[in-house]
Parts: sequence; C-alpha cells; structure tokens
Amino acid sequence: MQCLIVDDDKISRAEIQHFVKKSVLLKLVASCASALEAFNIIESNHIDLLFLDVMMPGMNGLELMKSLKNRKPQVILMTMEKNYAVEAFNYDVTDFLVKPVSEARFLQAVAKAKNLHDQNWKESNPQKQIFIKVNSKLMKIDTHDILYIEALENYVSIYTAASKHTIRSSLKTIMDKLSPKDFVRVHNSYLVRLDKITGIEGSTIIVGKHFVPYSRGYKDELMSRLNLL
Repeated sequence: MQCLIVDDDKISRAEIQHFVKKSVLLKLVASCASALEAFNIIESNHIDLLFLDVMMPGMNGLELMKSLKNRKPQVILMTMEKNYAVEAFNYDVTDFLVKPVSEARFLQAVAKAKNLHDQNWKESNPQKQIFIKVNSKLMKIDTHDILYIEALENYVSIYTAASKHTIRSSLKTIMDKLSPKDFVRVHNSYLVRLDKITGIEGSTIIVGKHFVPYSRGYKDELMSRLNLL
C-alpha cells in the first residue's frame, strides 16, 4: 500500500517513518509537516493509506479529511488526545492511534488497513474466471456459471448448471478467489452465488434444480444480502 505520513512533529514523523520502512506491506510516498502539503500530494499521487496527526497548525487533520473528496485514502489518525477517538470514528477512519505509538500497535493498525484494502480491491475487481486442475489438465470455469460450492473434508465440489467438478481444496481457498459481492456463505459447507438463488423454503435454498441447506448461524448474513421487500 502506498502511504503518506502527515505530522507537524518532527520526532513523531521520524518514528512512524521508521515503522513504515520496516513493513513489507507499505511503500512511503512522502512524509510532510502540514495538512496543506499533504492535500497537494494526495491530489497528484495515488495514496492508499494516510497516517494523519489530528492537531496541526493551520489546517488540522480532521479538516484535511473533510477536504478530501474523490481521492480519499484510508486514514489512521494519530494524536496524544484520547478524547478525539469518538469524533475520529465519525469520519470512518480505519484506526486511531494514541501517541507515543508502539510498533506493535502500529502493525495492528496496518494489518487492519491491509485487510480493508484487499477486500475493497476484490469487490472492485471481481474474478470472472477460475482455473481448476482436472486430472492433468487445467480447466477454466466462468464464475458467473457457478451455482454453488460444497465442501467435503479436504475436497470441494463446484456445481454449475451443466457440470460438477470435485477438486482437492478448501472452501476458504475457493472463497478467497471469488468476489464477496457475488457469493455468500450459507453453511459451514456451502457457498452460494447470490444471483442463482431462485427461492428459499424453510432452511433450504433453491438454486436452479438444486437444494442447498443453510444454517441458522449464517441466516442473518444471507437475509441481509437478499433484496427483500
């Protein structure tokens, strides 16, 4: 992730810069002492993550966030004042760090930002095909054709309207390859493509001519993803 440090305190800036340079997840684009300088950098560069001090002379950190519109990176706010925490999360920040920032707490915040970054990337860049190994050949499956996927111990079965393929894998591995916008987990052993659901009866989902069970633990997630009237 491309990141920017914004803090008027030289020592605090240096500490965060040191942490950033040690992280394999981050690439430092710039480190600046004012919100105005940061605004200009964000306008002319791709920034994924902003380490932003709250209290700065002139434009403060919260005012900088208000000014960002089209180019809005994730923000990790930093301050010595804990009472800014509630206001910070009203701005939908990724995390809030209280100075002095420990390396362990910094890494925790970065991991959270990376998870959000990866999730957003997957949602905006959905995989349209996956390749599976059948005997000694690789076979392409269009993800739009998938009805549902069933986990069977160390194997998964991928069902389409025309075929069924069983491969050695886990449901988690398959989920990581598919768009979370298109698929929903409905059971410990089942993943269903949302737009293939034709009905629900009791605890059974109807997917074309197939019947897939869903468990109570996944019911709320399923119902929240359906376009209910």
